[in-house]
Amino acid sequence: MVLIDEHIDGFDLAAGLQEISEQRREQALRFKFERGQRTCVLAYLLLKRALREEFGITENPLFEYGEHGKPSIVGHPEIFFNLSHCKEAVACAVSRRPVGIDVESVREYKESLARYTMNSDELSQILSAKCPDVAFIRLWTMKEARLKLTGEGISRDMKQVLVGDNHNYTTVECLEKGYVYTVCESIGDGLF
Repeated sequence: MVLIDEHIDGFDLAAGLQEISEQRREQALRFKFERGQRTCVLAYLLLKRALREEFGITENPLFEYGEHGKPSIVGHPEIFFNLSHCKEAVACAVSRRPVGIDVESVREYKESLARYTMNSDELSQILSAKCPDVAFIRLWTMKEARLKLTGEGISRDMKQVLVGDNHNYTTVECLEKGYVYTVCESIGDGLF
């Protein structure tokens, strides 16, 4: 299940803070700016909704963190989730298999960044695209979603992330709203 919310400024933050776990509330309030607090709370509220709709779980989930900081839900090793946000939207993915999601704002294409993060095949795709900025963000969200699935984060050579990869990817371009998101899921029962 994937949930997206574009109304980051359209909910009552004070009420939202009362609906979440103490653990998440403390995390949200550590953000210096209200925008960070809002995205933190909204992502958790999306997770609560997904857990209720998909698994019938109504209590506030508590998180524990793996070796690289990837969160999991205490007492529910069978449930996998991932959260992401950008200026335009907050995203949540929940699955019975390992999952990663990344949502990014479409921004001006910078060739120097592309050359640093994309391999030659990916650069060719970007440079031949009608909209290089969208093509770059599409590939970037795929890479981030893949790394978030495994919990690695951006600690490895970004050029090689998708090379030889055999995961399921679903990318949605919400160009009228200015963002792109990708969901990466493991295939079958294999973890990675």
